[in-house]
Amino acid sequence: MTWTQLLVPITLTGTGMAAGGLMITVLGGVPLLLRLPTDQYVPIHQFLVTRFDPFMPICMITSLLVDLVLAVVLDNPVARIGFGASAVLLFGAMVISMTKNVPINRWLKTLDPERLPENFEQINPRVRWGKWNSIRTTLVVIALGLSAIATGPLL
Repeated sequence: MTWTQLLVPITLTGTGMAAGGLMITVLGGVPLLLRLPTDQYVPIHQFLVTRFDPFMPICMITSLLVDLVLAVVLDNPVARIGFGASAVLLFGAMVISMTKNVPINRWLKTLDPERLPENFEQINPRVRWGKWNSIRTTLVVIALGLSAIATGPLL
């Protein structure tokens, strides 16, 4: 077995799991959270977020690192470009996670659902969190597609 035969399935699996997890959030989580009354929103958001950490970051970091290795070591230009572009998109999704979604998640974890700030309706992060989640999901799904395309010439 070559390194490529080991690494390609790792990145496809990791990126696929990350894309799937994010798609679940976009297709089910965000619409649910947007419809919930405020008193139910905070505890359900707190519950859901703890189910995805550290699973999602591990998948994305692993895939990013493997994509970078493949982009450097492979000889095929289509594979190199595909895995390299996938790494860039995964990095972009991780930047969005760390700068946009994670700060909201951390703030919401500190809230007592029984004692929300009086101005919570004005600062409610649902729409903002959902928008950034959709953007990072798009990046990861495209990264998965590029990794799949990059795999083609290696078969």
